[in-house]
Amino acid sequence: MKLMIIIVRDSDGDNVIRELVKKEYRVTRMSSTGGFLRHGNVTLLVGAEEERVDPVMEVLRQSCCPPEAGQHRATVFVVDMPYSAKI
Repeated sequence: MKLMIIIVRDSDGDNVIRELVKKEYRVTRMSSTGGFLRHGNVTLLVGAEEERVDPVMEVLRQSCCPPEAGQHRATVFVVDMPYSAKI
């Protein structure tokens, strides 16, 4: 299992979440602020099996607006998640 930590622009957050939920991913949303430019961001936490990581990346490519010069659609960290539980 992988934990994907995904940072997108605030304006893209709702669209990304909607598309991920349509594809049956569970998403946790946290508001955040960028450190350098102090722009509003959304940090998403998505747990996914390893084979579902690439499809999540494709959802990001399709659902985020094209970036401004020098910007990115999303910043994604993928880390091993050896254990998770729903209580």
